[in-house]
Amino acid sequence: MKRYLIRLLAPLLLIGVLLAHVAGHLDIPYMDDVENLLYDTRVRLTAPHGVDERIVIVAIDEISLDREGHWPWTRDKLALLLEQLFAYGVSVVGFDMVFAERDESADVRMLRGLATAPDDIGFLQRLDQLEKRLDRDALFADSLAIGPTVLGYYFDTNEETAFETGALPFPAFELSEDMRGSVWLPRAYGYGANLEVLISSAYSAGFINNPLIDADGVVRRAPLLHQYGPGVYESLSLATAAVYLNDITLPVFWEASRVGQDYPPLESLELAGRRIPIDAQGAVLVPYRGPAGSFPYVSATTVMRGTLQNTGVLQDAIVLVGASAPGLQDIRSTSFGAVYPGVEIHANVIAGILDAHFRWQPAYTVAAEMLALVVFGLALALTLPLLSPIWSTLMTVFMFWAAVGVNFYLWQVQMHVLPLAVTLFGIATIFMFNMVFGYFFETRSRAHMGDLFGQYVPPDLVREMSRDPRNYSLASEKRELTVLFSDIRGFTSISEKLDAQVLSEVMNEYLTPMTQIIHERQGTIDKYIGDAIMAFWGAPVNDPTHASHAVSAGLAMLAELEPLNAQLAEQGVPPIQIGIGVNTGVMSVGNMGSHFRRAYTVLGDAVNLGSRLEGLTKIYGVWLIANETTRERAPEFLYREVDRVRVKGKLKPVTIYEVLGQRALMSEEELARAEAFDVMLGHYRGQDWHAAEAIIRDFHERQPEVLLYRLYLERIGYFQENPPPADWDGVFTHTTK
Repeated sequence: MKRYLIRLLAPLLLIGVLLAHVAGHLDIPYMDDVENLLYDTRVRLTAPHGVDERIVIVAIDEISLDREGHWPWTRDKLALLLEQLFAYGVSVVGFDMVFAERDESADVRMLRGLATAPDDIGFLQRLDQLEKRLDRDALFADSLAIGPTVLGYYFDTNEETAFETGALPFPAFELSEDMRGSVWLPRAYGYGANLEVLISSAYSAGFINNPLIDADGVVRRAPLLHQYGPGVYESLSLATAAVYLNDITLPVFWEASRVGQDYPPLESLELAGRRIPIDAQGAVLVPYRGPAGSFPYVSATTVMRGTLQNTGVLQDAIVLVGASAPGLQDIRSTSFGAVYPGVEIHANVIAGILDAHFRWQPAYTVAAEMLALVVFGLALALTLPLLSPIWSTLMTVFMFWAAVGVNFYLWQVQMHVLPLAVTLFGIATIFMFNMVFGYFFETRSRAHMGDLFGQYVPPDLVREMSRDPRNYSLASEKRELTVLFSDIRGFTSISEKLDAQVLSEVMNEYLTPMTQIIHERQGTIDKYIGDAIMAFWGAPVNDPTHASHAVSAGLAMLAELEPLNAQLAEQGVPPIQIGIGVNTGVMSVGNMGSHFRRAYTVLGDAVNLGSRLEGLTKIYGVWLIANETTRERAPEFLYREVDRVRVKGKLKPVTIYEVLGQRALMSEEELARAEAFDVMLGHYRGQDWHAAEAIIRDFHERQPEVLLYRLYLERIGYFQENPPPADWDGVFTHTTK
């Protein structure tokens, strides 16, 4: 009874602490970070992931800069861009940029200089007319008036450094004098706006900056409204949608539960019959459609020069003009990653307005979070002390997924965004407390399990398995695992040059760091076969990321060779180079052997294929080869497809990849090279020998020492002389191991 009370009171105390956090009386570190992570995960899981063709990005890209000159462009070029856009039949054009300075040409300055020369009455009389004809701002202003256009500007929220430049548009509405200092909208103290001649010609304008970026730098909300003085101004997204929908009115609704109080927070806006839920700061949760590229892109220069191929993409479209060239592009961090074009955030908000598709946090958010915490927390606190470990786990898993399921239903069906991190943290912590309590006071089987497994498994593995003996069995089973084979290149010639003692020391110096690398990544050393290493991941310790750990180990082993070879060089030992094969697949794993000796090992075709992949590294002149399944399970690495092959002993073709490194650490040049090699393979398998040869020859000329490039040059040359049949599948059959 005493133990039950302890296991009950501790979770109740935890629930009280978490309730204080939800109520805002206590801050638990990192809880907001976890909540943001869960929010981003839901956004990624439920995004439609389609291209919205209603909104088109006209990009100031590298091609446009090459053809039209460096940025900023003269206003006559922007006028041409606008005229061409409306000629293509766009509905509205929004600019994700500001035109705050005059565009005064050298011609105008020259004319003014001539005006100071000796009097020429005729010239002076025409000077004013000439200046107007050469006024690029006026030309751009005339183009802005051709059709619906929306200019961008920004507000400055720093009271100390704020300044005012340009002319603001009329506000969407004004706040009464008693509300100006009390509403919760983002408040500006200055602005950077467009020239008055431009703003007077445009249909509308909207601010483009976002003062509501979260503490982790991620854009999850976008303000639709901004306060400056008594006026409340629209964002570029809201203004563009309003022009497109031909609705200049903007009804504002206040939170019903706060009506009658002095300063009720905003609740929603209405535009063309579409209700837009906003928070107290006038912001919406950005309804991301997917990763970057969720909207069509058109190069600005193709519009200006009238060379756009697919002209239909602009017909009746909402166009946002923004920069995509490196150095100009507005890059933001979003739920879909750290590299996301800022102009697409505007596009996502516009799409949300058109579809009336916004998730929002309802007024009952805090109460709902408290209720969930009490219900799930009390249920576990009362029942887990009475259940066995297995049933405790099942109960916790059920509660966990019940909380996730209810939350996801409200998210997906009701469009309500409710916090989840605190509830899941409470469930997980209560479960962990009960497990730890049981570990110290109720579990006595570890020593027994160690004795049971000790007669079959090496001591180091026994220690690992004894941490949770219920999850392990020596019985053979089939499971998806990842196996790694490594082998020293030319080991026979190296060993012949060394005496036995030195060779033994060299092998120890080589195997020790390589083994440590494998162990650090949760790998199991299966065996040493002379100079070769065989290791696998995913058993006996279950590892959901076994493929990632195996690939990471392979890359680390290759990196370890440099300091190792420097150490061996001091001893007069030739440098060591290794080839590594990594294969993921279903294997048999368990305690296998004879009555005299048994070992925990893996068997099967997937294991044999791993050995074959290591052998192929010599043929293709690469260091690390992985199979298709490994590539799918470990997508955080950059792979380059090497070939499609039939290895000796197997009829089914296998696609093999060279592992180049961690994708996040790869340069743009390395990514481009890998993509170009894939293009070459496409030409090669399509029997377009000329195109394939052009690409691979360029690779070869840049890196003539790379065997892979020479190999494909030879193959292409052979096939040009001896064309394969029309139904050739592009598979190369290897007849040696």
